[in-house]
Amino acid sequence: MNAPPALRVRRSLTELQDQYTSGNKKALEDLMRAWKGIKELPPDDPNSFFVIAGYHGEPFRGAGWGNASFWGGYCNHGNVLFPTWHRAYVLRLENALRSIKGCDDVTLPFWDETSEESLKDGIPWALTRKNFELDGQSVPNPLRSFTLPQNIVDHIQFAPDADYSKLAGYETVRYPLSGLVGTDDDKAKTKAHNALYPEYDKNVEILNGNVVAWLNTTIVVQDQMIGGMVKDKYVACLAAPNYTVFSNTTSAAEWNDNNPPARSLESPHNSIHLAVGGFDLPGIGPAKGDASPIFGANGDMGENDTASMDPIFFFHHCFVDRVFWLWQKRHGATDRLEIKPQYPGTNSVDNQGPTPGMVPNSWLTLESPLDPFTVTENARPRPTTSLDCVNIESQLGYTYGPGSLDQHVAPAAASLAAGSERTIRVGGINRARIRGSFLISAFAKVDGKREHMGTEAILSRWHVEGCANCQTHVEAKATFNVRGARAQALGKNDVEVEIRTRDGLLDGAPRTLAATPAAATAAARPRFFIDVR
Repeated sequence: MNAPPALRVRRSLTELQDQYTSGNKKALEDLMRAWKGIKELPPDDPNSFFVIAGYHGEPFRGAGWGNASFWGGYCNHGNVLFPTWHRAYVLRLENALRSIKGCDDVTLPFWDETSEESLKDGIPWALTRKNFELDGQSVPNPLRSFTLPQNIVDHIQFAPDADYSKLAGYETVRYPLSGLVGTDDDKAKTKAHNALYPEYDKNVEILNGNVVAWLNTTIVVQDQMIGGMVKDKYVACLAAPNYTVFSNTTSAAEWNDNNPPARSLESPHNSIHLAVGGFDLPGIGPAKGDASPIFGANGDMGENDTASMDPIFFFHHCFVDRVFWLWQKRHGATDRLEIKPQYPGTNSVDNQGPTPGMVPNSWLTLESPLDPFTVTENARPRPTTSLDCVNIESQLGYTYGPGSLDQHVAPAAASLAAGSERTIRVGGINRARIRGSFLISAFAKVDGKREHMGTEAILSRWHVEGCANCQTHVEAKATFNVRGARAQALGKNDVEVEIRTRDGLLDGAPRTLAATPAAATAAARPRFFIDVR
């Protein structure tokens, strides 16, 4: 009997960097060569980066792509297919890399976002260095950006002042730059904004500083840690009690209404998108509690429409997939996933609506198609489903090398006393009235001082109204856990919430529960709710 083929091992990108600097350059050079290869393929080649990146959002070429009711790409967000769809997506990109001549043994590495190196320095240098020496020549680093070979045109006609088109020749950007170039007004503002940041290396320094802040920030009030940002959210999601809650923000929000708070994988995932793509974290730095000190930054990773056009997307999602695998190992779910039937986040109209190829108002299951991906069965292609990608080792032929968070596969002992935690809930936020992604931040008055209680990143689209994945149910929610001695002293009227959008604060100012009397007119009332439990 022949032995099964050896598993491909997805390693940390930092590990490849360390090998490169110590003289063993082949692994990183082959990775760069593969990326350079798929980016140079004709834009209609199935293995081209342009085609594969386009599955997620723009330019979306599926059935009905020119119709506003279908516009928005195949990606699943805010539902139980989020981890499995993106698992299949990263695998599709990896297989394309392996199709390049001489690169058949390339395996996509992960950006280990919670490693000591990332917590200290931010993004691995292989993703940000301007040039790379390959085959004796200095070439533009294939991992730092992508230049569009064709136009991506925003076909949403009812909002001409908010055009998200990007034309051939556009190069993707990251924080602190802006890539909003749809209208003449956008182009003028972007040109003026980017002129303030002309030095590439300095911009990388600013970007890394922002990422480090998002990764590391813990929220301390009166010398007590009450919560944390991305690193702590990744750790927390590994304790999610079941796959449905772990998988997405919609299901987690419902769970948090009636159970001890849990964190979904999608939550810290969103935060990294916005950290790279154009938002700084409120409550830190010289502008503590105020609007962004770099207002106008609008990187591609920060909007679902073009996030996957930035190569860093796939290194980020490779890490997200690794966290998914760690959760599976911790909960004995490497061979079987279970979805809570008819739970929020399990219907094609929940939160983000039906994706192309999926029947509207249908229940999502492990047998739902993960379009546009296929597997071959009995010599015929059929749609990939979540059942095809539960076990990455036995079904997909890869595994993950060592990295951070491995120690959290074993459940941690409970550390909070009963009654030492309260929850701030924010909901009723209509994403359809907000252009692009945004932040929900909670603050509270503690001994007369305004303290940051937490921030939730909402990864969205420039036109929610025109996106089949968004339009049916457009409410955004956030949950903030307040721990420690201050929890029970927190009153409802102590809490203040601000929604920071690409256009500034929603409604122009933060909101409190008591912002308007019950008899106020509908137009004057806050357009989202705040609750403390």
